[in-house]
Amino acid sequence: MSHIDHVLVVDDDRDIRQMVGAYLQRNGLRTTLAADGREMRAALETSDVDLVVLDVMMPGEDGLSLCRNLRAGRHRSVPVVMLTARDDETDRIIGLEMGADDYVVKPFSSRELLARINAVIRRTRMLPPNLQVSEAARLIGFGRWRLDTTARHLVDAQDTVHPLSGAEFRLLRVFVDHPQRVLSRDQLLNLTQGRDAALFDRSIDLLVSRLRQRLGDDAREQAYIRTVRSEGYVFCQPVVLLGETP
Repeated sequence: MSHIDHVLVVDDDRDIRQMVGAYLQRNGLRTTLAADGREMRAALETSDVDLVVLDVMMPGEDGLSLCRNLRAGRHRSVPVVMLTARDDETDRIIGLEMGADDYVVKPFSSRELLARINAVIRRTRMLPPNLQVSEAARLIGFGRWRLDTTARHLVDAQDTVHPLSGAEFRLLRVFVDHPQRVLSRDQLLNLTQGRDAALFDRSIDLLVSRLRQRLGDDAREQAYIRTVRSEGYVFCQPVVLLGETP
């Protein structure tokens, strides 16, 4: 029996919630509806969810807070598409920093939302096998850092954990999978987001800047991610597969 993708729709607006759920079901997806964070957590605990559609502007716990908490818990690998009435680049950056995988601005077309959902699920499944289900974390070393590809965070030389947003993790994973190779902005966008799911102009440049800050990369030295003028970026450090944690 083939797998039917299961989408959890979280929105306090009953009409939007039901409209989105009905449209997704008509297009071959299984859906569960939740009005708030409590119902979202209950659904995540009782069933396997492939993706969460999460409204930002909700009373009580808003979508950004719920996304941040989701990324800190045991369901951290579940991808998130956020819905927002705000069409502002800063708000979208905040959403990415909280761990969102994509953004759709209200008012939106159901067809666009479906395309974004399918693109995010497809990108998630393109990650290496067992990346999200293995209990033993595969570790990748470079410079003074280790990347834990199961927990999706960085560990420094003092064993301090540094969390990554979903977008930061995907970008760093692309870099460590292609070290010493110049990657254009288009290639990075395609490898991290999918060509049919571009977030907004300059998204890759902004993500590279944030990732450099995470790594403590000096803007002049560029020991980890070097800018190649008119071409893109290159990950400069040798990469070593360290194996799995106990």
